[in-house]
Amino acid sequence: MIRLFALWRFGRQDLRLLWFALRHRSRPVWLWPAVAFLGLYALDPANFAIPLLGLVDDFVLLPLALHLLLKFLPSDIRAGFGRKSLTR
Repeated sequence: MIRLFALWRFGRQDLRLLWFALRHRSRPVWLWPAVAFLGLYALDPANFAIPLLGLVDDFVLLPLALHLLLKFLPSDIRAGFGRKSLTR
């Protein structure tokens, strides 16, 4: 259970990077459709039909898919987020 919370703690940083990337002026064209697909996947009806599968899906697969999606971001966006978070 502690590992799941650690995964979500890393996911919180990924969500901040995603928000920064969505507002960045040089974001890739594929980013908005990929985020829309990930959002639809999060709202999948199987989460309601099979509760245990929905928990595994929400706590494990979604953060991993988000992290994988952010790995494909251009390095200048990721570096810009790093500089922004250092100034806080």
